[in-house]
Amino acid sequence: MTRAYLALGGNLGDVAAEFATALRALAFAQGVALVALSRVYRTPPWGVTDQPDFLNMAVAIETDLSARALLELCLQIEKTSGRVRDRRWGPRNIDIDVIAFGDAKVNEPDLTIPHPRAHERAFVLAPLAEVAGDLTLGGKRVGDWLAQADASGVQVDEEATAVIASAAKQSRSLT
Repeated sequence: MTRAYLALGGNLGDVAAEFATALRALAFAQGVALVALSRVYRTPPWGVTDQPDFLNMAVAIETDLSARALLELCLQIEKTSGRVRDRRWGPRNIDIDVIAFGDAKVNEPDLTIPHPRAHERAFVLAPLAEVAGDLTLGGKRVGDWLAQADASGVQVDEEATAVIASAAKQSRSLT
């Protein structure tokens, strides 16, 4: 089994419900076990700033899938949720990124692991630090990157976190 880390984000519709649905899909996927969930964070948009705030969270999993198969699973969950990819960094109901996959280094046209920009983004680092503060990205621990990041506007969303906690309690696979 390989320990992998995923980042979830979204800013359209009921994002907390989208996260809960995605987590259920991951939990029940063949070869995937959820290990840890971060709290949900409300964060300002990044890249394209003329859009609503995002919700973001991180998930630690154990998997016997390959990195490619995990990406395909994440993309299928997005597609099932109605994700439309029409604008880079634009609004979306859900986005699931593979941030790290064990010690693997992958450099393919549509899959780079570790995620090449995760260490630059407080909206990824803050939740990731909760589930993998000692994970090394770009030569430094996630917690150290977070300490250096501009985390202004990144704050825990208690309401969305409660929705995820409730979903986790309802499903033994999410504990």
